[in-house]
Amino acid sequence: MGTLWSRRGSSVAPSSASRREAGDGDSDDDSLDGLVRREDIAQFPYVEFTGRDSITCPTCQGTGRIPSEQVNELVALIPYSDQRLQPQRTKLYVGLSVLLCLLVSSLVAFFLFPRSVVVEDAGLRSVTVRFDHSSKKVLMNMTSTLNFSNPNFFSVLVQSVSCQVLYMKTVVGTRQLDNSTTVLPLSQSQLNFTVSVEIGSSAPYVYAFCTMPIKVHNIVIFMQTTVKTSYMVRTSQNSLESYRYIDCGANTTYHQMGVQRQRPPLA
Repeated sequence: MGTLWSRRGSSVAPSSASRREAGDGDSDDDSLDGLVRREDIAQFPYVEFTGRDSITCPTCQGTGRIPSEQVNELVALIPYSDQRLQPQRTKLYVGLSVLLCLLVSSLVAFFLFPRSVVVEDAGLRSVTVRFDHSSKKVLMNMTSTLNFSNPNFFSVLVQSVSCQVLYMKTVVGTRQLDNSTTVLPLSQSQLNFTVSVEIGSSAPYVYAFCTMPIKVHNIVIFMQTTVKTSYMVRTSQNSLESYRYIDCGANTTYHQMGVQRQRPPLA
């Protein structure tokens, strides 16, 4: 073993010494070789070493460079877990945006959602009675009142009001009103209209009854009222039916509700 180590030592020593001796003379050549090596390394193409769990970049095609003509066409993708994106704040901003959109949409739906206009028959306000003795007719002017309630946040237009008066299933009077009134948002309004009634040849006994020298001359008539309203892009129709007790022997001014029936509105 000792001989072996000595031989190795003797063989190594001259080589190292020779290198030191030749070092001073060849320093210039070594520096030139270093420059040449660096230039060669700079020109050496980029090589991407991929393992089992990775793939070669399809954009740079293994060169590590992007063509200049594709600079404006490529999009950089940053993973969501990158801390530069501050994921916690991103979640907060997204959640606040969703809540804000829901709040705005709910408010818009609440204020602009159309609600049905409430129409009520407030009864008769006055009845004016006249007699045509030559033709034995009873002529009456009946003034009725309608109450409108607008629960919407926008105005409602009452397009038309039509009324028909019947006595014993016979039409004795009609009235048609167009573009009568506008109901303001969240408010109530009243509409008065007068219907002319004529009872004659169809029921001649009414004239005799109304002109009798008695205190009360009550007759029953039937009224059908149709109201059309429009708001936003919606049009609805309300139908009201009521029975009225009228004293056909004298003029009267009073507030009478009567017995009324209201049909559901037709959209």
